[in-house]
Amino acid sequence: MTAPGITLRGSYAHGDKVLFENLELRVEPGCWTCLLGPSGIGKSTLLRLLAGLDAGGDFEGDIVTDDGLPLSGRIAYMAQSDLLPPWLNVRKAVVMGNKLRGENIDWECADALIESVGLSGHRHKRPHELSGGMRQRVALARTLMEDRPIALLDEPFSALDARTRAEMQELAHSALAGKTVLLVTHEPGEAARLGSRIDVMTEVGLTAFPMPAASPIRRADDVETLTAQSLLLGLLRAGSAVSVEHIA
Repeated sequence: MTAPGITLRGSYAHGDKVLFENLELRVEPGCWTCLLGPSGIGKSTLLRLLAGLDAGGDFEGDIVTDDGLPLSGRIAYMAQSDLLPPWLNVRKAVVMGNKLRGENIDWECADALIESVGLSGHRHKRPHELSGGMRQRVALARTLMEDRPIALLDEPFSALDARTRAEMQELAHSALAGKTVLLVTHEPGEAARLGSRIDVMTEVGLTAFPMPAASPIRRADDVETLTAQSLLLGLLRAGSAVSVEHIA
């Protein structure tokens, strides 16, 4: 399956509250688009709309792919919560999607993914026996096991310590090479490191951020990465009052 670009245009309201209006989000094909913004601004809502999930409000607009084909069946979605069934061990949780669809399970691939996220010694443990960071790594392995052309990731590394977060960023970026990825995050450093495109979401909509010259995944200590991180933080703190050009 091809990895198409996606464009969402429209407005969304929850009751009397308008979360965004006349917004246009572009997710570039075959690379990582990072959506950065403060909590509660609507990032996860956009992700749920793209995933075809109930977002709890009313959306007026359209979602189109570059190839004109529906998104259904082409998306791997990783929510903020790990959503691990308490009765499944790590190994069975990673292949849950395959099992539900009645597919033949590639256990060798599943075990390789479990090893890649550093959980080989915990394959037969259930969620209550794992730390929050370990549970999130299981959820990442489950998402990678789906092997879909489009991946929607909602703060997938937020529960991880700094070292593990960097390792999982590198693993995900490698495993999802060539896929169309939308990463929702509130971490400027994460967006600066991973994004081929970065959009900052504020009360007035989306602002496209000028990208560093280096290709992702960028070194966390690279001068351009650190500069982009600083500018993104400034843009977030300024909110709707200051443009990228003013901060730079």
